[in-house]
Order: sequence, then C-alpha cells, then structure tokens
Amino acid sequence: MLFSPERDQIRQYYCDVWRKHGQGVPLEPLECQIRDVILLHPEYQGLLEQQDRALGKDYLPEFGETNPFLHMGLHLAIRDQIATDRPNGVRDISRRIRLQTADAHAQEHRLMECLGEAIWHSQQQGGTFDEAKYLNCLRSLLSG
Repeated sequence: MLFSPERDQIRQYYCDVWRKHGQGVPLEPLECQIRDVILLHPEYQGLLEQQDRALGKDYLPEFGETNPFLHMGLHLAIRDQIATDRPNGVRDISRRIRLQTADAHAQEHRLMECLGEAIWHSQQQGGTFDEAKYLNCLRSLLSG
C-alpha cells in the first residue's frame, strides 16, 4: 500500500508537539490545541514518544484498531467547527448537547461519531460532504 507524505508529516507534527510539550518549549496556537487533545488521551502519549512506531503503523479497522491520529484529528475538527460555527448551526447543537453531557470530552466523542460517519459516507459516494445529513445526525443526539 502506498502512503502519501502528508500522512507521515501530520504524524510527525503530533510527535513534535508532544516532544516540545515535554521539553517545556513554547508552543504555537495550533500546537497548543494539539497538545490539549493529546493530554486527553494518555493512551496515545507513549506512541507519540516512539516516532518510528508512530510514523510507520497502519491502523486497520477490520482488525478492531483505532487510528489515534484520526481520532485526535476528529477532536480538532469538532473544536474548529464549534469555534467557527461551520457548518452553520453546529455551535448551537453542540451547546445543547453539552447541556446533556457532563463531560466535554465525552460530548466531543458523541459529535465525532456523526462527523466520522459523514466523512465515511462522502468518501464512499465519491461526493461532497453532506452538511445537512451531518447536522441531522447531530440533532439526533439531542433526542437520544
């Protein structure tokens, strides 16, 4: 299987952020966001300290593996969507879901399920991201 250099560059960036955090090096704003997500996931921190393992590993869902970089990236995407209210309405839905969920991290995981599903559908259909379907999925969390 061929991999784009972007995959390893992104993974390297996460490793670099974690290393800089450990060394007490000042972080840029995006690096702070990544560090904050890493801090929520102690199960990934050891991996980030082993750069060769982090860069070379394939994560296969058919074997029940979770890709930690995808997982952390979805956290960042959800946070960015809420901050920018893109798609329009996601901030309000998120706020309402937050009222139902005591734990902000757990709330993000609920939102990430809808985001992951929407991304998967758009990839399977070879089309664009269906914002309406995504927002409907998020709204369904309000009644569940």
